[in-house]
Amino acid sequence: MTHTLVASATKEIIIGFDQPFCVIGERINPTGRKKLAAEMEAGNFDTVIADALAQVAAGATMLDINAGVTAVNPNETEPPLMVETLKIVQELVDIPLAIDSSVSSAIKAGLEVAKGRPLVNSVTGEVEKLEEILPLIKKYDVPVVAISNDETGISEDPDVRFEVAKKIVEHAADYGIKPHDIVVDPLVMPIGAMGTAGQQVFALVRRLRNELGVNTTCGLSNISFGLPHRHGINASFIPMVIASGMTSAIMNPCRPQEMEAVRAANVLVGTDANCGNWIQTYRDYKPAAGGAPVAPVASSGRSGGRRGGRAARRGAT
Repeated sequence: MTHTLVASATKEIIIGFDQPFCVIGERINPTGRKKLAAEMEAGNFDTVIADALAQVAAGATMLDINAGVTAVNPNETEPPLMVETLKIVQELVDIPLAIDSSVSSAIKAGLEVAKGRPLVNSVTGEVEKLEEILPLIKKYDVPVVAISNDETGISEDPDVRFEVAKKIVEHAADYGIKPHDIVVDPLVMPIGAMGTAGQQVFALVRRLRNELGVNTTCGLSNISFGLPHRHGINASFIPMVIASGMTSAIMNPCRPQEMEAVRAANVLVGTDANCGNWIQTYRDYKPAAGGAPVAPVASSGRSGGRRGGRAARRGAT
């Protein structure tokens, strides 16, 4: 059984086929969030703190940390900001973190200060990137997200994306990195632009599990890009992709509809033993007036905070 170990200073999490689905909170990412980018660049981490606490309270298993506030001189600006953000978040919460950057110097700087065993997000199949990132993965003995694109770009052909993933796994083996420390992102295409996108990813995830023996992840909301009422699509996609074998996703845990789908899928595929987490989370559930759902307080026992008393001025949306 493939087990990918990630850890904070105090808590270990296993990503695996026989484990509850790993929810990697996506909110600490300034991409597309101009206000957050401006705050982080100015040294204001109020929103980062609020988003970290909100995601943990909502049931995130891990938190993704991205400090790419600008495309201007990222090799100079991103590493120190990554370090500062990691230091703040890992003192605030006790769940594992993912270091999310396409800048190798930022990944290296993050690995030097990260506690425990973080997940590196990510490496692609481009030879230059493989030779930059894989030595860091080996040196710091951490797992890595492998994205199924290379010098040719992102292929719409799922067989090509599988071969890119296979190339990364084989290249990693040359550095002594085992498949259980590679979490493949097969790249979810928008269903609104490609009608077979769902079928493609379900088949790809099964192949990656059966033929390469690797865990998988994705940017979950990509599936609904460009469509109205995206949360409905996302929530339906979650149990289907989990049933296909996907073991984690980068997503927004502060959306109750989507987290409910994760927890229900864990029950139905047998990774929530005796429905324990479902019962603990929803035992006091009552619909709001008019039948609208009320977000429960997550009580999975897998996440928490050590500085919850620090002011958090704005919650995630």
